[in-house]
Amino acid sequence: MRKWLNKYFVVSRTEFNGLTILWVLIVIVTLLPAVLSWLLPEKKDNYKTENIVADSDILLKRTMMWKHKNTISRMKDDGELFKFDPNTLNAAGWERLGLSPKQAAAILNYRAKGGKFRVAEDVKKMYTIKPSLYARISPYIQIETIEPGISKSYRKHHVEILRVIELNSADTTELVEINGVGSTFAKRIFKYREQLGGFYTKQQLKEVFGLDSLKYQEISEQVKVDPAYLRKIMINTISLELLKNHPYLKYKQANAIIQYRKQHGNYSNIADLNKVAILSTETIDKIAPYLSFEL
Repeated sequence: MRKWLNKYFVVSRTEFNGLTILWVLIVIVTLLPAVLSWLLPEKKDNYKTENIVADSDILLKRTMMWKHKNTISRMKDDGELFKFDPNTLNAAGWERLGLSPKQAAAILNYRAKGGKFRVAEDVKKMYTIKPSLYARISPYIQIETIEPGISKSYRKHHVEILRVIELNSADTTELVEINGVGSTFAKRIFKYREQLGGFYTKQQLKEVFGLDSLKYQEISEQVKVDPAYLRKIMINTISLELLKNHPYLKYKQANAIIQYRKQHGNYSNIADLNKVAILSTETIDKIAPYLSFEL
């Protein structure tokens, strides 16, 4: 090549070497894009393939985890089905049925305060039991039948005759012996009895705070009242300060009774109270058993 160049140009050895290197570089630069385009697609494709496989594995794992969580959630919502007695079932058992720990605790708290389920329908009355849940578990409710007048002691595991408690003479230690009455209700019953001056009918228990019809039905056969224990109100001598504290009278009503007595004299009988305009017949009927017209 050098001889050929020398025919037309005068080229030194150094210049020839420089031209040779330049031609080599030109060839490399010219061929490099083609070489790279041949090599890189394979790597790129391999990279894409690896990514697709990896993404597929991740998607599969996430799908399996979602199905697992969904299955657990569905099992928790539906709960298990098994025969049970709501009066003895523990918190873990209620949770197995599908209740949350908080809901299970509410039922146990109800029982701890003396609450009892006598029939399956009583379970439905709990605010923690949804209608759909009750419909599912009701066929599995098995409440042990206890004969009237007999109570089962769950601690001593023996049967004993139920004691009937006289409400007007019992203290709180006796009141807690009533099946279904815990210490809280015993204190409330005692306090309300003292405010009234005693009970003249068992129905007055429904006026105790928190004691609903279901609770009354549970304990009514275990109690009795003796009107002889009633603390009488001396209507012709009592002061306004004392009379206004009676649960059946508002301040205005108590004041009207005192003012009428001052203006018209002593009351002779219950009929005289009808002359006090502010008093309704219902109020007079409720207060009448407590009144004494003696001087």
